[in-house]
Amino acid sequence: MSATGSILTNTGALAALNSIGKTSTTNNNLQTQLASGLSINSPADNPAGYIAAQGFTSQLNGITQAISNANQGVNLLQTAQGGISQQINVTQQINAIAVQAANGTETPQEAKSLQAVVTQLVAETASISSNTQFNNINLLDGSFSNVQLQVGANEGQTLNVSIGSTAPGASGLNASTASASGLFNPVLYGSAADGVIEVGAGLYGSFTPGAIGWTSNGGAAGSTAVTQSESAAAIAASINAETSATGISAQAQTQMTLKLTAGNGNVPSNSGFAFTLGSGGATQAISATSAIDLVSQINGGTAKTGVTARLNSASQLVLSQAAGASIQMTSITAGTYVTAGIIGITAGAFPPGSGGVPAAFANANMQGQVTFQSASGFSMTNTVNIGLNTAPTLYSLANIDVSTVTGANSAINVVKFALQNLGSENGQLGAVQQGLTAAINNLNGTSQNAASALGAVQDANIPAVSNSLTQAQIQAQAGVAALKNSTALQQSFLSLLP
Repeated sequence: MSATGSILTNTGALAALNSIGKTSTTNNNLQTQLASGLSINSPADNPAGYIAAQGFTSQLNGITQAISNANQGVNLLQTAQGGISQQINVTQQINAIAVQAANGTETPQEAKSLQAVVTQLVAETASISSNTQFNNINLLDGSFSNVQLQVGANEGQTLNVSIGSTAPGASGLNASTASASGLFNPVLYGSAADGVIEVGAGLYGSFTPGAIGWTSNGGAAGSTAVTQSESAAAIAASINAETSATGISAQAQTQMTLKLTAGNGNVPSNSGFAFTLGSGGATQAISATSAIDLVSQINGGTAKTGVTARLNSASQLVLSQAAGASIQMTSITAGTYVTAGIIGITAGAFPPGSGGVPAAFANANMQGQVTFQSASGFSMTNTVNIGLNTAPTLYSLANIDVSTVTGANSAINVVKFALQNLGSENGQLGAVQQGLTAAINNLNGTSQNAASALGAVQDANIPAVSNSLTQAQIQAQAGVAALKNSTALQQSFLSLLP
């Protein structure tokens, strides 16, 4: 308790000064909040709230940049898609030219002109592949591989993007090829003039039964078991049953070439052609006295057997079954000899390696050839069982030649798969773009919620702050009045001095 009547210690004034100091600090803080709009202007204002606000601020900054990154990714993908779309348009023009060249009505000069146009269009697709860039980054030449896009505020919130090469040398048909030995690629036994086929020891007449398998570059796999007498058409059907999962399809074709004239003294002279022709369970009796008559009879039964006939430049009979069903010839009596083919030949009791030429074949069976096809690469296992290599060959858009009908026919198939490859690449980029767009939408929603949470922690409540400031200002005025009044008693004591 202060001394009564003291002029040295004025407790009232001290209390008033203390109150004025506190009120002044409060007044300053409230004015700062009004000026900044923030309830936390320094860690001292609210340490726990300050820490929380810094966390939300960091998240918001990361999200803002991630949204920018994702939008750049969308722009990059749109640039790539635009380039591929142009390549598709050019390739469609190439396809139209290939179909035109395959018609067979073009003169050799016109065919060469068409090939010149194709060469120019192919060069255009190559230019697009080489020159499509985003921020000086090549997109379509195959170098844009496993590029990381940071699409989140935290480590690991990334998306890796790869764009395959769309150069004409990388687009086209990936197809299986015949192995050097095996039933899909028989070799002549003896001399070519003898026209006798050896299919390989132990494989005479049919392929080795067992399971064959195939796997896409993406890892999708399929397999099927083959039997010794199975046709190429049946094998192709098993492969095509898995196409939706593997992206690998198959074609089957059967073709056999028969020699119609005597090869040497061991072969009987040509006295006519008599045999039973069969395919797919249908049969046709043939009895012809000339090659022309033979072709006419076989083609007359095509609607029944599916087998067509023609004479090649060597006057040999070429039989084809477009669906890949087996072609059987039975009861061969004279004048017809197997000379070349695609799969195994059953020819009486004539074994490979015996060194002789048979007087006549009793039966012949051509099971056909299967061709695996895909716009992308793939691998195969145990396909030697059906006479195929285990690795495919790429027949690219860069190497097509429409200057002949045969070349144009091949080009149509190559272009079809090139378009499939380009379309698939563009579709995948579209899917990635959809993913980025979804990520952007999600980030925008997260940013909104994080901003709301940050505001709840650090934003000043302006009406409440204004009310508190008014109260603090009144308290400050009252404190000053109290301080003034507290000096009145000390002033009266001075009158007592002599």
